[in-house]
Amino acid sequence: MSSLIVRRFPALTPYTPAWRAMQAFTDARAAETPDELWVVEHEPVFTLGQAGKWEHVLMPGDIPVIAVDRGGQVTYHGPGQIVAYPLLDLRRAGIGVREYVQRIEQAVIDTLAEWNILAARRDGAPGVYVNGAKVAALGIRVRRGCTFHGLAFNINMDLEPFRRINPCGFQGLQVTQMLDLGGPSLLADVEAVLVAELARQFGLTAQSAQPLTFDAGPVFTGNVSVAR
Repeated sequence: MSSLIVRRFPALTPYTPAWRAMQAFTDARAAETPDELWVVEHEPVFTLGQAGKWEHVLMPGDIPVIAVDRGGQVTYHGPGQIVAYPLLDLRRAGIGVREYVQRIEQAVIDTLAEWNILAARRDGAPGVYVNGAKVAALGIRVRRGCTFHGLAFNINMDLEPFRRINPCGFQGLQVTQMLDLGGPSLLADVEAVLVAELARQFGLTAQSAQPLTFDAGPVFTGNVSVAR
């Protein structure tokens, strides 16, 4: 079974350097590059996907808005939320984009089930929902058959910033989190299950590695040198 290199970032991570590093990793990877999963907790930020409409950014206030190259509309990242970036070679995995999205959703659904929380997909609105409220958002990009961007899973956070936007482009969409659903408050508890479920969905063995750093100089990850 192939490895999934898991890199956990211990501190709040600025969005833009992580995004640029994902792009560079994807552009630099070769056919033999191992797949990776980056797990981060971002500083407060709104991100607007390629098809995003600014009309869905209602009152951002002091939280920055960054237009990015993923699919989807506007969402919020902030403390208390697990953001997972699967950097996978779909051609090597032998799956298409639709199945890839469904497997990510299923990993979240199965993670929630660990705490007896019943979750579901929603037709026409990617993500994971509990009683109609969104607990995890998805926004991906595939370049040369390889994925970046990923999922945002609400665990124990201030949900107020979601009221400053139409989440994922849906006016009045309710947003929830693990803590309010009777789940754990510690991100690490959920993260451990989520990583295992993501690895299982893609038939990979999770293998922890050192986190990247986003200061000056190249990042070395496996046999790929990611320049900034």
